[in-house]
Amino acid sequence: MIKTIEHKGNLYPTFQCDGNGARFCMPFALEIVKGDVIYDIGYGKDEWKFPNAVGIDLKDGTEFNAMNLPEPKADAIFNSHLLEHLERPFEALDIWHDKLKQDGVLFMYLPNMDAQSYHRPWSNRRHIHYISPTVMRSYFDDNKDMWCNVFISERDAYDSFTVFCNKK
Repeated sequence: MIKTIEHKGNLYPTFQCDGNGARFCMPFALEIVKGDVIYDIGYGKDEWKFPNAVGIDLKDGTEFNAMNLPEPKADAIFNSHLLEHLERPFEALDIWHDKLKQDGVLFMYLPNMDAQSYHRPWSNRRHIHYISPTVMRSYFDDNKDMWCNVFISERDAYDSFTVFCNKK
């Protein structure tokens, strides 16, 4: 029997509440996220961090966070279920652009708030922004001078989606 949870009359698989959503996008991320300098922003637990990445998380107690990345510039920036928690998510994307090397990769795994009611900010107060593939397409369409090779997936079995692209 598939274990489920119920939220506002909708059933979801319980694995969606176990944390480490990155495990569902990792096979794709390992194909795309490469380089000597990789930042994993908001990784949460050491065992969840992208392999060989420099972890940047508030729990680390350093001056570095999603809005203040260390040097050197990165070959890639990875994050999973982070953007919806940031006070200024689109400013963060601009900062990450500045911290990537030319042609560097941005890879994000995001909750699809169109697909799952629990992810929405009025249901999950830790989420302060409504993120969906449509919202992300709008951002990247409006910033074609900054980003290229933009790929945005649709809903997966984790009720999430991936976004990956290169710095232009």
